[in-house]
Amino acid sequence: MDGVVLTTARLRLRQFTGHDAAFLVALLNDPDFLRHIGDRGVRSETDALGYLAAGPLASYAQHGFGLWCCERLDTGQPIGMCGVLRRETLPHPDVGYAMLPEARGHGYAREAVLGVLSFARDILCLTHVVAIVSPANERSLHLLDTLGYEREEMVVMSPGADPVWLLRPRTSRS
Repeated sequence: MDGVVLTTARLRLRQFTGHDAAFLVALLNDPDFLRHIGDRGVRSETDALGYLAAGPLASYAQHGFGLWCCERLDTGQPIGMCGVLRRETLPHPDVGYAMLPEARGHGYAREAVLGVLSFARDILCLTHVVAIVSPANERSLHLLDTLGYEREEMVVMSPGADPVWLLRPRTSRS
């Protein structure tokens, strides 16, 4: 399949395309996404195409990485997104992810994040990958803790935004 970045035991992570617009409308409007990650203003497939162009597709072109679509290997069904982002407000790239409600609680986020972190280290040669998490997102904080991340400090990503936790791998201090 074209655009495949990596596969894990149960998942395929691939670049987003315009065919993912309807899926993105559902994911980006999930109440937990809105609460913990933020409102991206995507209400229609046209909005989703704009989000793709300005976000993931622009990141692929500029950095060679970005958020990728997570699909189940057995069904090909998109269930979430996971990838590496480069934000001007952070000292290092960060891992980001979101799963549809029906995909939560099955270990897919853990599997996707582990795959992305291995890809970041082994293929992209990124030595430091941080994470940011809303303080209220206990599930993500717990997941990243089990993957060896620790809370370092609260940071504000943009003027007027609520502070989020900046997490670093326990072995990383730069």
